[in-house]
Amino acid sequence: MTNLLSPASQSCQTLTDWLCYIEQKHPQHQIELGLARVLKIAQRADLHLLPGKKILIAGTNGKGTTARTLEQLCRVQGLSVGVYSSPHLLSFNERLRINGEDVADSLWCEAFTFIEQLRGDIELTYFEFTTLASFYLLKQQQPDLCLIEVGLGGRLDATNIIEPDLSILTTVDLDHQDYLGPDRESIGREKAGVFRTNKPAVIGETDIPQSVLKYSQDIAAQLLCINTDYHYSVTETSFAWQGVQSRLDALPLTSVPLQNIATAFTALEALALLPSQQQAAQVLAELSLPGRMQWLSKTPGILLDVAHNPQSAGYLAAQLQFIKAGYARVHLLVGMLKDKDIQQSLAPFHQLADHWHLVDLPGARGASATMLVEQLPAQSSYSCYSDLESGYQQALLSMQANDLLVIFGSFVTVSAVLALQKETDV
Repeated sequence: MTNLLSPASQSCQTLTDWLCYIEQKHPQHQIELGLARVLKIAQRADLHLLPGKKILIAGTNGKGTTARTLEQLCRVQGLSVGVYSSPHLLSFNERLRINGEDVADSLWCEAFTFIEQLRGDIELTYFEFTTLASFYLLKQQQPDLCLIEVGLGGRLDATNIIEPDLSILTTVDLDHQDYLGPDRESIGREKAGVFRTNKPAVIGETDIPQSVLKYSQDIAAQLLCINTDYHYSVTETSFAWQGVQSRLDALPLTSVPLQNIATAFTALEALALLPSQQQAAQVLAELSLPGRMQWLSKTPGILLDVAHNPQSAGYLAAQLQFIKAGYARVHLLVGMLKDKDIQQSLAPFHQLADHWHLVDLPGARGASATMLVEQLPAQSSYSCYSDLESGYQQALLSMQANDLLVIFGSFVTVSAVLALQKETDV
């Protein structure tokens, strides 16, 4: 390595130092889609040539739970697995897991030092910098399977510099329209950019945009579509999955959407990595992901979910229809980003909420509680708070033992509540 560290980065000694340096160089909210910069740097050290089998996971919702399902189903078979995902909830280290463990600070520092030297005078976005650092660590660790979550879109996302053995498109909904286009057709086309010629492409979306199907046909991707090539069925106590050639029955129900589990099974079948019936049941009995249908308490009920767009909010509201039967009143604590579809994200909850607790989120993208109020029905019962901590504390004080509090609207909202809960538990 001949390039020297830049003067500003020479003082970076800790992971916090490095993250501050990268953030100052290019703030997280400044997004520049495109593969030219990141690929040029990656090719200098073959960072785009990841080890083992590689799965690239795109989609509006469901990427995290699909990746977690794949991870656990492979680990139970004795395979080593690396998972790159974003954003994180409590700690940056969560963005890369190797065999279920978040990568340590020291390894992140080593990776950032390497990328800082490797990039020379090429500027990188925050996401590009961290993606390349993660690819460096995956090459160092050499897992049997690399699960790579797409950050935004697909076609022009930094993760798309790799050549996957299989690609997944979980769902397509309206989100990030400033970057991906105004409708599901344009957004779907961007996300389908992770597909590859003559490689399997598993689609979990039940209403597939025509642009996705056309692009798949144009490049001769091997499509595997839910409700066509694979299926799942549910009873009161279990569910079953039917793949192209295999079937798994009497599987335990879980808080993870079954649509995503079925997609994960299909991907593993296509790669000849499908677990046994016993292994699958063992994994699903314990399957969960922080911030996704996560219970902090059952009495009173405190439920967290990162739902932040119409599709994910609709799923949460549908689950809430069943959950609320066990509680007297439903409180909703909501904080959102103003570039999301607030109106359509809150609409599914209008008939479910007994009281809304609406909070301002900080930063340039944060929506005010007032903006949220404007999207509620006229007769709604609500309270507004200038910060999430006071909103959370007041919501807890307003609850009875048989009430339910559901917290959603943004990763920012859920991560802040998890951090407050962690402080309380210490």
